[in-house]
Parts: sequence; structure tokens; C-alpha cells
Amino acid sequence: MTTLLAPADVVRETFNFSVDKFPLSFDGHKTPYYGLFRSDNNECLNSVTDRYYAHTTDDVVALVEAAQEAFDGDCSVNCWWNKGHHVIVQPTREYRKAIFGTRDNVFPRMMINAGYNDTTVAGSLGMWRDACDNLSIPRSISAATTSIRHTASLRPRMNELIAVFSQLRDSWKSVTEVVAQMQDREVNLNTFLAEVYPTPEPDSKRAVTNHRDTITEIFRRLSDERFRTGRPSLTAVNGWKVSAFEAYQSVQGYVQHVQYKNKNENDRILSAASSKSVLLAEQLAVSA
Repeated sequence: MTTLLAPADVVRETFNFSVDKFPLSFDGHKTPYYGLFRSDNNECLNSVTDRYYAHTTDDVVALVEAAQEAFDGDCSVNCWWNKGHHVIVQPTREYRKAIFGTRDNVFPRMMINAGYNDTTVAGSLGMWRDACDNLSIPRSISAATTSIRHTASLRPRMNELIAVFSQLRDSWKSVTEVVAQMQDREVNLNTFLAEVYPTPEPDSKRAVTNHRDTITEIFRRLSDERFRTGRPSLTAVNGWKVSAFEAYQSVQGYVQHVQYKNKNENDRILSAASSKSVLLAEQLAVSA
């Protein structure tokens, strides 16, 4: 949900329950394990040892406030639950970076993913592109992702957290420099996609059909994006040439919006972020 409430209030309203740790046993037999359960619906999220610290909604609020402070305080948030707390922190438009003309821009998004599968919380600097509504997380820039370990309340560590998120904010300059380099390099879209999606064996009709449909849909989406952003039409006359940035975004957009279309909008972002196809497309675009 996205509202005009203060970010901390949005987080508390969205995650208005706790995750509690209880010992696991069966038929009177004790185990060394504990279960993590949601307080509102008793959903079991994971089994852990007694040394595991389950983060709280207040911890997530602290993370959001630290990210907000790193972006000078004026931010909105989008929160959702998927086996853990997920938050996108959106700063003001002053961080906008123009990629091509006035209709193709990228904007920073701070992403906080606090699942209950380990003891770390991931903070990443994402990139939202307005021309296609893609939200990607660059993996080629190590400074754009960090892990925050905690074994106690995060509230006393606010100064440390603010410093961590400030470092992520500062990596926006590196992200936009890489994007500018990708935009300046041309690639043949057919060749690029052949690297990401190799042609399957001809004896598998289903695989051949799926492959053809994937390539066709990516071409269609990229052609539409070129029209919306004022770029020349995508044709064989110019050798199917596009910028490496467009090629990367065409794969990322396909995965986010088409491959995972049956997931909700926010979970599509997470699924695309871990996609091998998207990672390969980014690597190819960076090295073009």
C-alpha cells in the first residue's frame, strides 16, 4: 500500500502484527528448534535455533527512518509482506537522472528486504525507469547492496544504520554512471537476446514455441518503449541496433511484467531481481 501517511505510520499500519518464537515439540518430545509464527494468523514462517533473533516491526521502522534520513527526510514508502517485511523507500524527484531526452529517466528506490530465513536484512539501491515502469536492482555494482546483521533491537543503532543507508544513497552516482555508459553503447538486439535466451533444440516443439514467443514479446515491448521515448523505430534497416541499456531493460521488463505476471506487482520485483536471465542481461550490457 502507498499512502500519504508518515513512512513510520505506513510501516506500522501494514505490519500490525508480531512474529514470535516458540519452542517446537511433538508427542511430548522436546526439540532444539523453535518455530516463528505470525501473531495474527498463526502462520509458521520458519524453524530456527534458540540463538536466532526475530526482527520486529519496530526494527523495520528504524530501518525506514534511517533510509529516510539518508535521503534528507522527504520520502514515501510502499510496504508489503511475503514471508517477511519488504519496503521500498521513494525519495523526491530531485534524484532523477535523464537517460534519453525528457521521456526516459531513472529514479532511485531504496529497498529493504527483511525475511525470516536468516539473520540478515538486505538493503539495496534499486532503479525505477518511468518509460516502462521497471524497477531493477543493479547487481554489477557491489556498493548498491548491503547486509545488516542484528542480534538485538536496531533502534539504539540508528546512527550506524543512517551511515549504512547514506552509503547506499551515495552509490546512486555509480549506478547512473553505469547506466549512462550502457546508454552510450550499441548492441544488436538479436545477438544480445541470443546470449540471454539460447535457441532450444528443434526436437522440442514446446520449447521452440516458448522461445519464439519470448523473443517476439521482448521485441514488441522494446518497440513500444522506443516509440514512447522518442527514439527511432526498431527495424532491420539499422541492424536491429539499440543501446545496451535498452537491451538490458527489455529483458528485465519482460521478466518482471510478463514472465511473472501471475504474481502481485511487488513480488514481481523481487522475482525479477533474482532472475538469472536479468543478471546475464545486465552483465552483457555492462560489458558491451
